[in-house]
This record gives sequence, structure tokens and C-alpha cells, in this order.
Amino acid sequence: MQLYIGNKNYSSWSMRPWVLLKQAGIAFDEVMVRFDSFEPDSKFKSELARHSPTGRVPLLVDDGFAVWDTLAIAEYLAERFPAKQLWPADAKSRARARSVCAEMHSGFGALRNHCPMNIEAVLPEVGERLLREQPAVRADLDRLVQMWSELLEQHGGPLLFGGFTIADAYFAPVVMRLLSYRLPLPPQIAAYVQRVRALPGVDAWCRDALAEQDFLPFEEPYRSAR
Repeated sequence: MQLYIGNKNYSSWSMRPWVLLKQAGIAFDEVMVRFDSFEPDSKFKSELARHSPTGRVPLLVDDGFAVWDTLAIAEYLAERFPAKQLWPADAKSRARARSVCAEMHSGFGALRNHCPMNIEAVLPEVGERLLREQPAVRADLDRLVQMWSELLEQHGGPLLFGGFTIADAYFAPVVMRLLSYRLPLPPQIAAYVQRVRALPGVDAWCRDALAEQDFLPFEEPYRSAR
């Protein structure tokens, strides 16, 4: 089984299934396709076009069978490895976990656009300015705090549904955004952020991201150099 990913410092979509596989102890081979550009004739697009019609990461290839899109990959892995219990066991909790993952998948546009994932960067002044100037970023942050608070209270922690699930892997890139931009959080949510950051799968991704040392200007709206 191979997982095609982009640069670990920047690729939030790639981080989700990689962390899920790593944290769940599912063996896979990583294939990193460097972001050179996203033009149709780029090396990145050319490489991925050999395996997927979308030309995007992440891409899971299992014995020659390609699965693309993070939610589809997560569902495939949950069915392929049922003993790993990647979704909550309870039907209603499982439905709620799918709901919050789908909400992340299609929503939180302001947080995505204004706070792109950049694990290597520390940008507190940018985070402060965005909260001041972009009400939609503040609204996305408030929704995250509400969602996570309710789930942690309902399931008792330490993670969103008690033990590790797809939901925690799905929100791992958001955790990295919150840390990079130093967005203010209530104590219980800040503690959850630190618990996710300390997960072995998340820590392994971050160590690799910091070791890349691959500065890509087109991924850097707030810096012209490292």
C-alpha cells in the first residue's frame, strides 16, 4: 500500500491520511511528490496523473487500486482494517464523527484560506491581525471551539471521541494552524491541541516537516524567506 503525499510542511490534506495510517499502526510506503507548481505541465501534476484522474494528493494505492480524497481514503481504511476501530464503535458517535469530518472537509474556508498550514513558521502577529481584520476567521475559530468543547465533554476525552479516531487525524492540520498562528484558545481546547500535537503519528509528521527545509514561495503568503 502506497500513500502519495505533498510537502509535509504545507500539505494539510496529505497530513490527514498519513497521520491516520501512522497512528493506527497500518503499514504503508510513503511516496512524496514535491510541490513544484500546480500547473498542468508541472512535475507534480505529471507524476500524479499516472495514478489518479484528479492529479492531487493525497492518493492511496492499494495493490494497484487508487483511492483519492481524504474522506474516501479514511472510509476505505476503516473498512479495510475494521479491527483498528478507526471510527467510534457506537452508531450515533460514528455518525457524529462523520459529520464533523464532513464539516471540516467542506467548511472553515476562512481559516483555510487565511491561515494556510505552515508547520515550520511561527506567525503570531499574522494570527492577531487576522482575528482583528477577518470576522470569518474569528467565526471559524469560535465554531471549532464550540465543536471540540462539546465532543470532549460528551466523550470525556482525552481525544474528541475518547480514543483516537479518524476525527482526530482529520483535525490534526487545524491543530498545526492554531499553533503556527498562535490563535487564542480556552484552556480545555489548548490542552486538546497539545494532546494531538503529542500523538506519535502527528509528532512524526512534524519532525519530517521541519527537516524538509524546502521553502516554496507560492505556499508562503506571509513570508518572502525562511
